[in-house]
Amino acid sequence: MDHTAYTKDMFEKVKRDEYHADRITRPTISYWADVWRRLKMNKLAMTGLVILIIIFIMSILGPYISKFDYREQDWDKINLRPNKEYWFGTDELGRDLFSRAWLGTRYSLLIGVAAALIDFGIGILYGGIAGMASPRLDAIMMRIAEVVYSIPYMLVVVLISVVFSDAGSGTSMFVLILAMTITGWVPMANLVRGQVLALKEYEYSLASESLGASKGWILRKHIIPNSFGPILVNVTLTVPRAIFAEATLGFMGLGLQVPKPSLGTLANDGLAVMPIGIFYQILIPSILISFIMFSFNVLGDGLRDALDPRLRQ
Repeated sequence: MDHTAYTKDMFEKVKRDEYHADRITRPTISYWADVWRRLKMNKLAMTGLVILIIIFIMSILGPYISKFDYREQDWDKINLRPNKEYWFGTDELGRDLFSRAWLGTRYSLLIGVAAALIDFGIGILYGGIAGMASPRLDAIMMRIAEVVYSIPYMLVVVLISVVFSDAGSGTSMFVLILAMTITGWVPMANLVRGQVLALKEYEYSLASESLGASKGWILRKHIIPNSFGPILVNVTLTVPRAIFAEATLGFMGLGLQVPKPSLGTLANDGLAVMPIGIFYQILIPSILISFIMFSFNVLGDGLRDALDPRLRQ
Protein backbone atom coordinates (compact mmCIF):
# COMPACT_ATOMS: atom_id res chain seq x y z
CA MET A 1 0.00 0.00 0.00
CA ASP A 2 1.31 3.40 -0.99
CA HIS A 3 1.58 5.63 2.06
CA THR A 4 2.47 8.78 0.11
CA ALA A 5 1.93 11.83 2.26
CA TYR A 6 -0.57 14.31 0.87
CA THR A 7 -0.25 18.01 1.56
CA LYS A 8 -2.59 20.94 1.02
CA ASP A 9 -0.36 22.26 -1.78
CA MET A 10 -1.22 19.19 -3.87
CA PHE A 11 -4.91 20.14 -4.06
CA GLU A 12 -6.69 22.97 -5.83
CA LYS A 13 -9.90 24.44 -4.44
CA VAL A 14 -12.76 24.17 -6.94
CA LYS A 15 -14.89 27.28 -7.34
CA ARG A 16 -18.63 26.98 -6.77
CA ASP A 17 -19.62 27.81 -10.34
CA GLU A 18 -17.21 25.20 -11.69
CA TYR A 19 -18.51 22.63 -9.22
CA HIS A 20 -22.05 23.03 -10.64
CA ALA A 21 -20.94 23.45 -14.25
CA ASP A 22 -21.97 19.93 -15.21
CA ARG A 23 -25.58 20.48 -14.13
CA ILE A 24 -28.19 21.12 -16.83
CA THR A 25 -30.79 23.38 -15.33
CA ARG A 26 -33.39 25.94 -16.45
CA PRO A 27 -34.26 29.14 -14.62
CA THR A 28 -37.18 28.89 -12.21
CA ILE A 29 -40.29 30.28 -13.87
CA SER A 30 -43.86 30.45 -12.63
CA TYR A 31 -46.80 28.99 -14.52
CA TRP A 32 -48.25 32.33 -15.60
CA ALA A 33 -44.83 33.68 -16.56
CA ASP A 34 -44.39 30.62 -18.77
CA VAL A 35 -47.86 31.18 -20.26
CA TRP A 36 -46.91 34.77 -21.12
CA ARG A 37 -43.61 33.59 -22.61
CA ARG A 38 -45.37 31.11 -24.90
CA LEU A 39 -48.08 33.62 -25.78
CA LYS A 40 -45.43 36.10 -26.91
CA MET A 41 -44.09 33.46 -29.30
CA ASN A 42 -47.47 33.38 -31.08
CA LYS A 43 -47.21 36.32 -33.47
CA LEU A 44 -50.84 36.16 -34.56
CA ALA A 45 -52.12 36.23 -30.97
CA MET A 46 -49.80 39.12 -30.10
CA THR A 47 -51.04 41.01 -33.16
CA GLY A 48 -54.60 40.57 -31.90
CA LEU A 49 -53.56 41.73 -28.42
CA VAL A 50 -51.88 44.87 -29.81
CA ILE A 51 -54.94 45.68 -31.93
CA LEU A 52 -57.22 45.25 -28.91
CA ILE A 53 -55.04 47.53 -26.78
CA ILE A 54 -55.13 50.22 -29.47
CA ILE A 55 -58.91 49.88 -29.84
CA PHE A 56 -59.43 50.04 -26.06
CA ILE A 57 -57.28 53.17 -25.80
CA MET A 58 -59.02 54.86 -28.72
CA SER A 59 -62.45 53.97 -27.33
CA ILE A 60 -61.51 55.97 -24.23
CA LEU A 61 -59.57 58.83 -25.81
CA GLY A 62 -61.09 58.97 -29.30
CA PRO A 63 -64.21 61.02 -28.46
CA TYR A 64 -62.00 63.59 -26.70
CA ILE A 65 -59.43 63.79 -29.51
CA SER A 66 -62.07 65.11 -31.88
CA LYS A 67 -63.05 68.75 -31.42
CA PHE A 68 -66.69 67.89 -32.19
CA ASP A 69 -69.17 66.45 -29.72
CA TYR A 70 -70.87 63.23 -30.79
CA ARG A 71 -74.31 64.91 -30.38
CA GLU A 72 -73.42 68.12 -32.19
CA GLN A 73 -75.33 68.61 -35.46
CA ASP A 74 -74.40 70.87 -38.36
CA TRP A 75 -77.02 70.90 -41.11
CA ASP A 76 -74.58 72.61 -43.47
CA LYS A 77 -72.19 69.65 -43.28
CA ILE A 78 -74.43 66.65 -43.90
CA ASN A 79 -72.89 63.43 -45.32
CA LEU A 80 -69.41 64.90 -45.77
CA ARG A 81 -66.77 62.42 -46.82
CA PRO A 82 -63.67 62.00 -44.61
CA ASN A 83 -61.51 65.11 -44.77
CA LYS A 84 -58.99 67.10 -42.72
CA GLU A 85 -61.70 68.57 -40.49
CA TYR A 86 -63.91 65.48 -40.12
CA TRP A 87 -61.54 62.53 -40.15
CA PHE A 88 -64.28 59.92 -40.57
CA GLY A 89 -66.73 62.27 -42.28
CA THR A 90 -70.22 63.21 -41.05
CA ASP A 91 -73.56 61.40 -40.99
CA GLU A 92 -77.01 62.31 -42.32
CA LEU A 93 -77.50 64.75 -39.42
CA GLY A 94 -74.12 66.45 -39.77
CA ARG A 95 -72.60 64.75 -36.70
CA ASP A 96 -68.89 63.89 -36.51
CA LEU A 97 -68.41 60.18 -37.22
CA PHE A 98 -64.93 60.03 -35.65
CA SER A 99 -66.20 60.77 -32.15
CA ARG A 100 -69.34 58.68 -32.68
CA ALA A 101 -67.40 55.67 -34.00
CA TRP A 102 -65.03 55.52 -31.04
CA LEU A 103 -67.80 56.19 -28.54
CA GLY A 104 -69.82 53.43 -30.19
CA THR A 105 -66.79 51.15 -29.87
CA ARG A 106 -66.65 51.98 -26.16
CA TYR A 107 -70.30 51.05 -25.62
CA SER A 108 -69.98 47.86 -27.67
CA LEU A 109 -66.90 46.76 -25.74
CA LEU A 110 -68.58 47.62 -22.45
CA ILE A 111 -71.63 45.53 -23.32
CA GLY A 112 -69.51 42.62 -24.56
CA VAL A 113 -67.16 42.55 -21.56
CA ALA A 114 -70.02 42.98 -19.06
CA ALA A 115 -72.01 40.13 -20.64
CA ALA A 116 -68.92 37.88 -20.65
CA LEU A 117 -68.17 38.61 -16.97
CA ILE A 118 -71.78 37.90 -15.94
CA ASP A 119 -71.70 34.62 -17.89
CA PHE A 120 -68.40 33.88 -16.13
CA GLY A 121 -69.86 34.46 -12.67
CA ILE A 122 -73.10 32.54 -13.21
CA GLY A 123 -71.33 29.71 -15.05
CA ILE A 124 -68.74 29.17 -12.32
CA LEU A 125 -71.41 29.23 -9.57
CA TYR A 126 -73.90 26.97 -11.36
CA GLY A 127 -71.37 24.59 -12.91
CA GLY A 128 -69.35 24.35 -9.69
CA ILE A 129 -72.41 23.47 -7.62
CA ALA A 130 -73.60 20.93 -10.19
CA GLY A 131 -70.19 19.25 -10.39
CA MET A 132 -69.77 18.97 -6.62
CA ALA A 133 -73.40 18.00 -5.90
CA SER A 134 -74.90 14.54 -5.71
CA PRO A 135 -75.55 12.74 -9.02
CA ARG A 136 -79.31 13.29 -8.68
CA LEU A 137 -79.03 17.05 -8.10
CA ASP A 138 -76.40 17.27 -10.83
CA ALA A 139 -78.76 15.60 -13.31
CA ILE A 140 -81.64 17.94 -12.40
CA MET A 141 -79.48 21.06 -12.70
CA MET A 142 -78.04 20.06 -16.07
CA ARG A 143 -81.48 19.22 -17.49
CA ILE A 144 -82.59 22.73 -16.52
CA ALA A 145 -79.49 24.17 -18.24
CA GLU A 146 -80.21 22.12 -21.37
CA VAL A 147 -83.78 23.43 -21.52
CA VAL A 148 -82.51 27.02 -21.23
CA TYR A 149 -79.84 26.45 -23.87
CA SER A 150 -82.31 24.83 -26.27
CA ILE A 151 -83.94 28.24 -26.76
CA PRO A 152 -82.27 29.99 -29.73
CA TYR A 153 -79.82 32.57 -28.42
CA MET A 154 -80.60 35.36 -30.89
CA LEU A 155 -84.35 34.77 -30.55
CA VAL A 156 -84.16 35.40 -26.80
CA VAL A 157 -82.00 38.49 -27.31
CA VAL A 158 -84.37 39.95 -29.90
CA LEU A 159 -87.52 39.22 -27.88
CA ILE A 160 -86.13 40.73 -24.67
CA SER A 161 -84.91 43.79 -26.56
CA VAL A 162 -88.29 44.28 -28.27
CA VAL A 163 -90.29 43.85 -25.04
CA PHE A 164 -88.18 46.23 -22.96
CA SER A 165 -87.17 48.74 -25.63
CA ASP A 166 -88.55 52.27 -25.60
CA ALA A 167 -90.65 52.96 -28.69
CA GLY A 168 -88.59 54.82 -31.26
CA SER A 169 -85.59 55.43 -28.97
CA GLY A 170 -83.89 52.04 -28.74
CA THR A 171 -82.89 49.75 -25.89
CA SER A 172 -81.06 50.55 -22.66
CA MET A 173 -77.62 49.08 -22.00
CA PHE A 174 -78.92 47.13 -19.01
CA VAL A 175 -81.59 45.41 -21.14
CA LEU A 176 -79.03 44.50 -23.81
CA ILE A 177 -76.71 42.92 -21.26
CA LEU A 178 -79.64 41.10 -19.62
CA ALA A 179 -80.82 39.73 -22.95
CA MET A 180 -77.37 38.35 -23.78
CA THR A 181 -76.86 36.64 -20.44
CA ILE A 182 -80.21 34.82 -20.14
CA THR A 183 -78.88 31.84 -22.10
CA GLY A 184 -75.23 32.84 -22.56
CA TRP A 185 -74.12 31.40 -19.20
CA VAL A 186 -74.93 27.79 -20.09
CA PRO A 187 -71.74 26.99 -22.11
CA MET A 188 -69.62 28.34 -19.26
CA ALA A 189 -71.58 26.24 -16.74
CA ASN A 190 -71.06 23.09 -18.86
CA LEU A 191 -67.34 23.80 -19.12
CA VAL A 192 -66.95 24.40 -15.38
CA ARG A 193 -68.97 21.29 -14.51
CA GLY A 194 -66.78 19.15 -16.75
CA GLN A 195 -63.63 20.54 -15.15
CA VAL A 196 -65.02 19.97 -11.66
CA LEU A 197 -66.00 16.36 -12.38
CA ALA A 198 -62.49 15.64 -13.66
CA LEU A 199 -60.45 17.53 -11.07
CA LYS A 200 -62.35 16.40 -7.98
CA GLU A 201 -61.01 12.88 -8.60
CA TYR A 202 -57.39 14.05 -8.56
CA GLU A 203 -55.13 13.13 -5.64
CA TYR A 204 -54.93 16.60 -4.13
CA SER A 205 -58.73 16.91 -4.06
CA LEU A 206 -59.16 13.46 -2.52
CA ALA A 207 -56.44 14.20 0.03
CA SER A 208 -58.12 17.43 1.07
CA GLU A 209 -61.46 15.66 1.39
CA SER A 210 -59.91 12.91 3.53
CA LEU A 211 -58.49 15.59 5.84
CA GLY A 212 -61.97 17.01 6.42
CA ALA A 213 -62.04 19.89 3.93
CA SER A 214 -65.50 20.94 2.77
CA LYS A 215 -66.59 20.71 -0.85
CA GLY A 216 -66.76 24.49 -1.09
CA TRP A 217 -63.19 24.83 0.17
CA ILE A 218 -61.92 22.22 -2.30
CA LEU A 219 -63.79 23.99 -5.11
CA ARG A 220 -62.29 27.40 -4.23
CA LYS A 221 -58.76 26.32 -3.42
CA HIS A 222 -58.08 23.46 -5.82
CA ILE A 223 -60.60 22.95 -8.61
CA ILE A 224 -61.35 26.49 -9.83
CA PRO A 225 -57.67 27.65 -9.81
CA ASN A 226 -56.58 24.54 -11.71
CA SER A 227 -59.34 24.91 -14.31
CA PHE A 228 -58.85 28.65 -14.78
CA GLY A 229 -57.03 28.22 -18.09
CA PRO A 230 -59.95 26.79 -20.13
CA ILE A 231 -62.32 29.17 -18.34
CA LEU A 232 -60.22 32.19 -19.32
CA VAL A 233 -60.14 31.05 -22.95
CA ASN A 234 -63.93 30.67 -22.92
CA VAL A 235 -64.36 34.18 -21.51
CA THR A 236 -62.08 35.57 -24.23
CA LEU A 237 -64.22 33.94 -26.91
CA THR A 238 -67.50 35.01 -25.26
CA VAL A 239 -66.72 38.73 -25.57
CA PRO A 240 -66.77 38.85 -29.41
CA ARG A 241 -69.97 36.81 -29.47
CA ALA A 242 -71.70 39.37 -27.24
CA ILE A 243 -70.31 42.27 -29.30
CA PHE A 244 -71.55 40.66 -32.50
CA ALA A 245 -75.00 40.10 -30.94
CA GLU A 246 -75.14 43.76 -29.90
CA ALA A 247 -74.07 44.84 -33.38
CA THR A 248 -76.78 42.64 -34.89
CA LEU A 249 -79.42 44.21 -32.64
CA GLY A 250 -78.19 47.70 -33.50
CA PHE A 251 -78.29 46.83 -37.19
CA MET A 252 -81.91 45.71 -36.74
CA GLY A 253 -82.82 48.99 -35.04
CA LEU A 254 -82.89 47.52 -31.52
CA GLY A 255 -79.62 49.03 -30.33
CA LEU A 256 -78.86 51.61 -27.68
CA GLN A 257 -81.15 54.52 -26.99
CA VAL A 258 -80.46 57.55 -29.15
CA PRO A 259 -78.33 59.62 -29.26
CA LYS A 260 -75.93 57.02 -27.78
CA PRO A 261 -74.17 55.23 -30.63
CA SER A 262 -72.92 51.68 -30.91
CA LEU A 263 -71.16 49.95 -33.78
CA GLY A 264 -74.42 48.23 -34.73
CA THR A 265 -76.49 51.41 -34.77
CA LEU A 266 -73.78 53.19 -36.78
CA ALA A 267 -73.85 50.37 -39.34
CA ASN A 268 -77.65 50.63 -39.47
CA ASP A 269 -77.42 54.39 -40.09
CA GLY A 270 -74.84 53.78 -42.79
CA LEU A 271 -77.09 51.27 -44.51
CA ALA A 272 -79.79 53.93 -44.90
CA VAL A 273 -77.54 56.15 -47.06
CA MET A 274 -76.02 53.40 -49.20
CA PRO A 275 -78.66 53.79 -51.96
CA ILE A 276 -77.40 57.34 -52.63
CA GLY A 277 -73.81 56.13 -53.08
CA ILE A 278 -72.41 56.83 -49.60
CA PHE A 279 -70.47 53.79 -48.40
CA TYR A 280 -68.00 55.12 -45.82
CA GLN A 281 -70.68 55.39 -43.12
CA ILE A 282 -71.25 51.63 -43.08
CA LEU A 283 -67.63 50.78 -43.92
CA ILE A 284 -66.11 52.41 -40.80
CA PRO A 285 -68.16 50.54 -38.14
CA SER A 286 -67.88 47.33 -40.17
CA ILE A 287 -64.07 47.56 -40.14
CA LEU A 288 -64.04 48.20 -36.39
CA ILE A 289 -66.33 45.21 -35.74
CA SER A 290 -64.12 43.02 -37.95
CA PHE A 291 -60.95 44.08 -36.13
CA ILE A 292 -62.52 43.41 -32.72
CA MET A 293 -63.85 39.99 -33.75
CA PHE A 294 -60.54 39.01 -35.36
CA SER A 295 -58.45 40.17 -32.40
CA PHE A 296 -60.49 38.43 -29.71
CA ASN A 297 -60.63 35.17 -31.68
CA VAL A 298 -56.90 34.94 -32.45
CA LEU A 299 -56.08 35.98 -28.86
CA GLY A 300 -58.40 33.26 -27.54
CA ASP A 301 -56.74 30.67 -29.79
CA GLY A 302 -53.31 31.84 -28.64
CA LEU A 303 -54.33 31.62 -24.98
CA ARG A 304 -55.67 28.10 -25.53
CA ASP A 305 -52.26 27.00 -26.83
CA ALA A 306 -50.30 28.92 -24.19
CA LEU A 307 -52.37 27.50 -21.32
CA ASP A 308 -52.07 23.91 -22.54
CA PRO A 309 -49.71 22.19 -20.06
CA ARG A 310 -48.84 19.54 -22.67
CA LEU A 311 -47.03 22.21 -24.71
CA ARG A 312 -44.89 23.39 -21.80
CA GLN A 313 -41.18 22.91 -22.39
